Amino acid sequence: MTPTCPGPTLGVVGGGQLGRMLAEAASPLGVDVVVLDPTPDCPAARVAEQVEGAFDDPDAVRALAERADALTLEIELADPDVLESASAEYDVPVHPSPDALRTIRDKLVQNGAFADAGVPVPEFVRVDGADDLADAVEALPGSAAMLKARTGGYDGRGNRPVEAGDDYGAALAEVGAGDGGALAEELVDFEREVAVIGVRGDDEVRAFPLTETVHEAEIMRETVVPARTSDAVAKRAREVALDALDTLDGRGVFGIELFETSEGEVLLNEVAPRPHNSGHWTIEGATASQFEQHVRAVLGWPLAPAEARAPTVTANVLGDVSDPEPARLRGVGGALSTPNAHFHWYGKREVRPLRKMGHVTLTRADADENDLLAEARGLRDELTFTTDDHDPR
Repeated sequence: MTPTCPGPTLGVVGGGQLGRMLAEAASPLGVDVVVLDPTPDCPAARVAEQVEGAFDDPDAVRALAERADALTLEIELADPDVLESASAEYDVPVHPSPDALRTIRDKLVQNGAFADAGVPVPEFVRVDGADDLADAVEALPGSAAMLKARTGGYDGRGNRPVEAGDDYGAALAEVGAGDGGALAEELVDFEREVAVIGVRGDDEVRAFPLTETVHEAEIMRETVVPARTSDAVAKRAREVALDALDTLDGRGVFGIELFETSEGEVLLNEVAPRPHNSGHWTIEGATASQFEQHVRAVLGWPLAPAEARAPTVTANVLGDVSDPEPARLRGVGGALSTPNAHFHWYGKREVRPLRKMGHVTLTRADADENDLLAEARGLRDELTFTTDDHDPR
């Protein structure tokens, strides 16, 4: 698609924070965005048009395709068959490809595809019931496993560690395996979790610098760039990420999550066929954000360099409430008044326990990554959704 201004209209399946940030990045390029989302007045609706409907509703996807010059997605709940049908009916390209989505949305299929391509992944087995899980725990190293639902898991949901003697039926129910089944992976003894944001354009590939991702209770809390690891590990992580990218079809940004093991090896964890939380640092910390790169890539436009400007840390703002309630964040002034700090609000109307509601980014050329991380955590910890009648902020 030849770059022009005004540009084409991009249709996005999903209107959460990723759709919102895609629309914000598309606007300076002259690209309009229409999102499909079932939530009325979804986060992206404040900066883009919205088609209201389910992600896999054929009529809603056709309505999106009818208004767009190209289609993409920001959530794996998109249905690849429905996308493929709408793409053919309206002669609208869709990227990443429906085949890539088919591979990624089922974690068992995803692991098998990468293993077959020679990409290093943790040892894994298929689990269809409690007896399978018992056998898997016994067979996998350490008599323990990471149990994952094959579809639908995110932000720590849909997976949990399992050890010998656990209630296997209850574990399967907890991850929501249901009729879709599950897989059990080797419980990796990792030194740290890292990620690479890979970008495939029309005839070019980019990879952002290695990101260290800090998790607690399976939910990403912070990212650190550059990752606090050796040059050799960073080089190997890039190689593994690009090999994984070669396994998948279509243009766009792919969030590639990896483990650095205690022995210094790199294993692929999972891949997301879209911009990813581990790449939010690129908005202020890179020469072009992952969102701008995704827009360029899916339209077949030239990619920008994928280089870091300076050491950069992000800290996610999660819901600190016990029950869902209308979202009102307090304590924002500290982040706004701190030099080189950038506050991002995702526009969600309701806060829920541990729901991702925003993030704070700190970037500074002369900073030590540990000091920057401590400062970002301090700013994030000042933010709260809980009510304090004595707090005027």
